Amino acid sequence: MTTETQNSRFRYRIFTMVVLLALINYIDRGAMSYAAAHITGEYGLDRGDWGSVLGYFGYGYMVGALFGGMLADHFGPRKVWIVAGVTWSIFEIATAWAGDFGLAFLGGSALAGFATIRILFGAAEGPAYSIINKTIANWATTRERGFVVGFGLLSTPLGALLTAPVAVGLLSLTGSWRAMFYILGAAGLIVLVFFMRIFTDRPETNPRVSPAELQEIQASRAQAAAGQGEDVPALPWWSFFRSKTLVLNTLGYFSFMYVNFLLLTWTPKYLQDNFGYSLSSLWYMGMIPWTGACVTVLLGGRISDLLFKRTGSLKIARSWFAAGCLLATTLCFLLVSQAQSVFAVIALMTLANALNALPNSVYWAVVIDTAPANRVGTFSGLMHFFANIASILAPTLTGYLAARHGYSVMFVAASVATAVGMCAMLQVRPGVGPRLPSASRQGAAR
Repeated sequence: MTTETQNSRFRYRIFTMVVLLALINYIDRGAMSYAAAHITGEYGLDRGDWGSVLGYFGYGYMVGALFGGMLADHFGPRKVWIVAGVTWSIFEIATAWAGDFGLAFLGGSALAGFATIRILFGAAEGPAYSIINKTIANWATTRERGFVVGFGLLSTPLGALLTAPVAVGLLSLTGSWRAMFYILGAAGLIVLVFFMRIFTDRPETNPRVSPAELQEIQASRAQAAAGQGEDVPALPWWSFFRSKTLVLNTLGYFSFMYVNFLLLTWTPKYLQDNFGYSLSSLWYMGMIPWTGACVTVLLGGRISDLLFKRTGSLKIARSWFAAGCLLATTLCFLLVSQAQSVFAVIALMTLANALNALPNSVYWAVVIDTAPANRVGTFSGLMHFFANIASILAPTLTGYLAARHGYSVMFVAASVATAVGMCAMLQVRPGVGPRLPSASRQGAAR
């Protein structure tokens, strides 16, 4: 096989490294859940306090998601990858001493220490998925977009699945919850170095891309630009709100994020409190709800692309497909709330999570389908920002509900969130972008 033939698919090396880096990003944020018994015991935190600790991450994450996309559009994804990756790894390491930092410097409050570090950590991790979407928009061809978005988003369920054995393994091997954060932070820095050795903002500036592959990417980009009007002036960020499609798509993505953060943050403690599982059992029990999602997140992108190819309708391929999945997810969570045995609960949670992950790539693909190419990063960041209200609401509300009404109510809340998302996605019209201000329309016409 010649070098040119090998490099004709070089972009898939980029996509694979993106998934690996995002995988570490996801394990970093979820590992704390498996140290719950250690941290709450050491600092005397109750369920409500622990829900707050888990929710602090979301405040920073929202801000990072918002500005990460804008910065990727302005400076290019490579620079933002470097800054975000280095920063989140540092704050992952700093989490090991967050409680002591609060006791020493923030009025003797361990909770305040965790709030400070987790908010900053969330802000550093926030840009990741907006940068992924910008990277895919720059590197992927139109016909493979749904699958590649799904491939990039594989890091979500796979990271959540691997968080359990990685976190429990590190806790068991080192005997220290602090050492777990040190190791995870160092791993992120190492992978970032390897990624930056091969990554450039666009394939045109990468010497490893063959002429044949570059021609394929550029031809696809030119075809997409003809349909999207890439030559129009860059829209202001607030044009996002002129698009009913982008706003409702964000509401659909919110429902996905609510389920995701609910299961990521509360599954370990739920299993410990409700069914008496020990740390030694959590490494495999915590994995099970994510097994199906690892398959469906990839399958969903393929199904969406196939539906578009067969019907020629983005409405069917994106909107109706996502709405159907959310309806099934809603029904599953209603059943979980009534289940009594651990086997029924785990089986239904796994099915619900798999159905929830099936249209994950759709939400990001709708932004690429709808936004002008010069605003993909910005509009992805805005979607991520507002949808990530769920990253605060899910763990915090669950702590409140569990303390006052028991754990079953948290699954009812999840079903409400996915039902709202279903209604929103039924009204999404992919490809119908923001309305141009009159001055921009005149300029584009000229």
